[in-house]
Amino acid sequence: MTSLDTTGTADTLKGGPRRRRARSTVRGVPLPLLLPALLGLAFLILPLVALLVRAPWSTLPEQLTSAEVWQALRLSLVCATAATALSLLIGVPLAWLLARTDFPGRGLVRALVTLPLVLPPVVGGVALLMALGRNGIVGQWLDSWFGVTLPFTTAGVIVAETFVAMPFLVISVEGTLRAADPRYEEAATTLGASRFTAFRRVTLPLIAPGIAAGAVLAWARALGEFGATITFAGNFPGRTQTMPLAVYLALQSDPAAAIALSLVLLAVSIAVLAGLRDRWMTAS
Repeated sequence: MTSLDTTGTADTLKGGPRRRRARSTVRGVPLPLLLPALLGLAFLILPLVALLVRAPWSTLPEQLTSAEVWQALRLSLVCATAATALSLLIGVPLAWLLARTDFPGRGLVRALVTLPLVLPPVVGGVALLMALGRNGIVGQWLDSWFGVTLPFTTAGVIVAETFVAMPFLVISVEGTLRAADPRYEEAATTLGASRFTAFRRVTLPLIAPGIAAGAVLAWARALGEFGATITFAGNFPGRTQTMPLAVYLALQSDPAAAIALSLVLLAVSIAVLAGLRDRWMTAS
């Protein structure tokens, strides 16, 4: 009995039985499930492989060093970073409000916050025009009182990207707040700290990983935004033409340039996924 137990323990430490169970699980996949699963995997991977195969590798350095590409890339990076900063400024307090307070209509507010996730981006652009355009319900006052016009400006790009990207941050931070133990905040308040001090000195360090993950997701979403940007801010080189808009424009006249620009965005997406590998890629 002792030898059997010792052998079983040794196999477990070596990972033998665990590996055998994993192999048997794979072998035991029913064929009606395995074939659609492989088809779905091929469907997701094939377009990316095709992009790499058809990439103009010989002229890629020339394509990526053109002034237009760097102009669009610089604008994309600046606007996506500004949109992420704005999302952090107003999104983290909103996530705290949804996670830590109870008020009438909280479910409705949460649904409205997440609505841009499922709303077609072009519809979001039209909605922004109706709200913040020169004749919008708020934009007309911004124009008449402060002389501020957001549509078809770089600031308009930032607003459009914030609108579609901030829900990713709010959802990530709210989930992290709900997982965090609120008793630490309560202990800080009983020791004399104000609610804001407890949030700043206790809660923020606890939820920092969730904030970082949400910020990365929001930044990536802002960088790839197309529909709301072209509808609300237009497509003016050097002012509102971001990388996705440059890809769309290049595809009509120079497919090789469109592929080169797409490779840049693909590389950014892979970098984001690698940065979030501890959250998504290590799950067992």
